[in-house]
Amino acid sequence: MSAPRPKNDVLQGTLLLLVLKTLASNRRLHGYAITSHIQRVSADLLRVEEGSLYPALHRMEQLGLLRSEWGLSEKNREARFYSLTAKGRRQLALEQQSWNRLTEGVERVLRFA
Repeated sequence: MSAPRPKNDVLQGTLLLLVLKTLASNRRLHGYAITSHIQRVSADLLRVEEGSLYPALHRMEQLGLLRSEWGLSEKNREARFYSLTAKGRRQLALEQQSWNRLTEGVERVLRFA
């Protein structure tokens, strides 16, 4: 049996929650700033790859959870900035409830003797 490999890529199911939460605490961010925020706040335990983030942002925008607009980044480059809609805020509350139930269930299983 080999030693477990460190894995810090964000699980697909948690990406929605992390992006919504990140945008809820910031007015608007471009994709790179979203990934940087998640990585920084998680103390480098989580990393969101571009190949996962941008399709997820597009899906969330199509679902009406986010809106986007073009603007200039801090490096004076054109970037698409994302912000949360009212529907996105409601979805965030649902995602947080779901996450809390999931982690409670996992904790109960792990504590079972």
